[in-house]
Amino acid sequence: MRFNLVHPGPGPAAPPEPPGDRYRAALDMAAYADDQGLTSLVVEEHHGSDDGWLPSPLPLAGAFLGRTRRIAVSACAVLAPLYDPLRLAEDLAVLDLTSGGRLVTVAGIGYRPEEYAALGLDFARRGALQDEALETLLAAWTGEPFTFRGREVRVTPRPYSRPHPPLFVGGSSRPAARRAVRLGLPLFLPAHLPGLKAYYEERCAEAGVDPVCLMPPAEMPAVHVTEDPDRAWAEYGEHFLYEARRYASWQTADVRSLMASGAGTAEELRREGVYRFLTPDECLELAAKEPEAPQVLLHPLVGGMPVDEGWRSLHLYAERVVPRLPSS
Repeated sequence: MRFNLVHPGPGPAAPPEPPGDRYRAALDMAAYADDQGLTSLVVEEHHGSDDGWLPSPLPLAGAFLGRTRRIAVSACAVLAPLYDPLRLAEDLAVLDLTSGGRLVTVAGIGYRPEEYAALGLDFARRGALQDEALETLLAAWTGEPFTFRGREVRVTPRPYSRPHPPLFVGGSSRPAARRAVRLGLPLFLPAHLPGLKAYYEERCAEAGVDPVCLMPPAEMPAVHVTEDPDRAWAEYGEHFLYEARRYASWQTADVRSLMASGAGTAEELRREGVYRFLTPDECLELAAKEPEAPQVLLHPLVGGMPVDEGWRSLHLYAERVVPRLPSS
């Protein structure tokens, strides 16, 4: 279940609730998802968006972890070059300790120069900054002194997880794959990219590293569960279109994403299939396409979606879909 807490301004996608109410609803949804056996909550990171797109995933991840007991929380992605590496190591260590290792961090590099500029960082140096951030995390989590920017430092406390908290290198490029191999970290792909996965595995074989790569299936749309998809598209399609168009406005030719869309209208978006409104039975049919590991991606507060409608979708999924999944 994915959250980015956007709050569009005036227009058809504007939500009826103030931002604070939507954040608190997300916490309640997380607790409900945990009780109902959902497996993962996902938080995101973007900066300077006038719709309030979540800029601080770790505080929200911590709030989710505090409201839940079993479910994993994925910070996907944390734009690691935008952080002070030592503070990031401390924050992730504390979250790992408080959650018993339930936070999974995907370290992304980002693709929007304006995010780097807003924080006074050079976009052209993002590769070097990513290397420094990841190398610092791994050194810091040993609990031993190490050299950081020419001085000796030590980060405490040590995390709960051994040898370190769950950490993936995120990216859709060959440099990201090589970085994961060099650091001995698993790779997280943001889209179905079998060629890049094969490239990563080849580099692992050359380096004598065991490959671990998470790649979404070829078909993994964001799903809104409803008894009446036609009615729901007519009433709520603009919320999904808002997110699709906002996300598309940031994309460049070299960015690959599971949620990439070229739609200009809600009807075009519906035909694309990146976002789908499904009945409970249709949701089960989608999950059955991956019988070994059925996956359904929910996005209950997408693009200013009214909280009440987000809850209706979530309740339908938990009550009419989860009990019938093969893994249940």
